[in-house]
Amino acid sequence: MKKKQSFSKEKYQEKLVYEINVLLRRDFADPRLAAVSVTNVELNTDYSVAKVFWDTFDNSKRGECKKAIEGISGKMRSKLAQILDVRHTPSLEFYYDSQFDDENHIMNLIKKSSDE
Repeated sequence: MKKKQSFSKEKYQEKLVYEINVLLRRDFADPRLAAVSVTNVELNTDYSVAKVFWDTFDNSKRGECKKAIEGISGKMRSKLAQILDVRHTPSLEFYYDSQFDDENHIMNLIKKSSDE
């Protein structure tokens, strides 16, 4: 019997980010997913749930991208199970990552206050 791989939590999270991004580009034909990029993954303590944070290059299509990425959740989990070769693949919960929007907003506020 083949031995299952073991990962530290951080390495496993990094591996999930990488593999999900690869799968989005390679295995899904939905054009709405071309603008989606996974920025971070957070696993809960027993590795059963992965919070997948994503961003899009085109904020005007964020709603469409959200529908597309939520629609592939089950298929994405199945593909990850094949790739990762672990006993249990976490369920995927997708969340929009607003860190870049927040960063731009803060920078604009700082710029505005320094101009005054």
